[in-house]
Amino acid sequence: MPPKSLIEELNARLSAPARSAVAAATQEAEHRRETIYLVGGSVRDLLLGRPNLDLDLVLEGDAISLGRCLAGRSQARLVVHKRFGTASLRGEGWVLDLARARSETYSRPGALPTVRPASLAEDLERRDFTVNAVALTLSGPARGELIDPHGGRKDLERRRLRVLHDRSFHDDATRMLRAVRYEARLSFRLAPSTVRILKRDLSYLGTISGARLRREVTLIFGEEEAAETTLRRCSALGILHALHPALSFGGSTATAFARARERKLAPLAETYFCLLTARASKEELGSLIERLSLPGRVARALRDSLRLRTLVAQLKAPALAPSVASRLLDSLSPAAIAAFALVTPRSRARQRAERYLSEWRYSRPSLKGDDLLELGIPEGPEVGALLERLRAYRLDGRVTRRREEVAVVLARRAELSQQSAPGAASRGER
Repeated sequence: MPPKSLIEELNARLSAPARSAVAAATQEAEHRRETIYLVGGSVRDLLLGRPNLDLDLVLEGDAISLGRCLAGRSQARLVVHKRFGTASLRGEGWVLDLARARSETYSRPGALPTVRPASLAEDLERRDFTVNAVALTLSGPARGELIDPHGGRKDLERRRLRVLHDRSFHDDATRMLRAVRYEARLSFRLAPSTVRILKRDLSYLGTISGARLRREVTLIFGEEEAAETTLRRCSALGILHALHPALSFGGSTATAFARARERKLAPLAETYFCLLTARASKEELGSLIERLSLPGRVARALRDSLRLRTLVAQLKAPALAPSVASRLLDSLSPAAIAAFALVTPRSRARQRAERYLSEWRYSRPSLKGDDLLELGIPEGPEVGALLERLRAYRLDGRVTRRREEVAVVLARRAELSQQSAPGAASRGER
């Protein structure tokens, strides 16, 4: 039996709805006498036999018009980006990205590109790596033909990542982070020439906005087990330090990353940022927050990590009650506490941080505010104070049942009643 063509392989791997969407796009392109192509990472993953195939289609005509036509015939939701000549269609169980073939020029390093309509050949020339500069023809007489002008298929066979030209990182330094992310995800290796260019151009990371760099780092976090491999490589190549000196990654950090993902004690992205900055100073953290335009929750987690370093002695105290430890930790970011527990050597401080995250922070009295009001506690700050006392008693094991909480509340009600009785002050003064 002859091997499957790439078109047959593509159709075999797509779901029925996705296959129908590609067929509709292809038919409409042929009706318009335009050739449509599957491009980039979509073809790369098809050639590698990898799952989770994206559907990135390019044509030399009007992609937005094609997208609108397809959306009008289906229940798909359409999103248009006129600046780049792209349209994204989202249907039930499929997503189709349509783009007009384009060339890109950069007014300065790190700037967003200026785009203009171009040929498919020019479109492939603007890609980041040779393995992404490939296209599969889906329509017309050349249907099924693989277009590979830069040797991408050979690089796939050699499991090698190679930039198309020596100004690639100069134009867009975020490609450095994509390079190591692909390298780890695909189990590839950067070509020696690409490594030399990358190291030469590390300073161009300084031309990229904080928001774009933060997005690339966050994408690394989303690589699951490959995140540690990617960050270790970023560290070895000097990328992490070039991003910001506050960031560091070593063997113990890799172990902490894996444990954070396994235990899921706090939001992972915030925890990972805390782990990457576990040795940073206050000044370095402030600079990093500004440089990467870190959102409020991440910034708070980093600052709380610093605060935790000052609490170690208190958290180690042998006689420290769970209620007191919880009071120290209640106002701090769970991600900061999780990172603290992951990097701190085994000690009482670490054990208490772990118990806080897994148990103590969830401890609440059985009684609620309404229950206290029904038991005769006057409305006002006394209710909140008494609920905090009941929580502390629960944490310390002084009460374990609802009826014991009720007894505490009734005793406090009696105290308040006595304090407010006529003549209570004068009797106390005698």
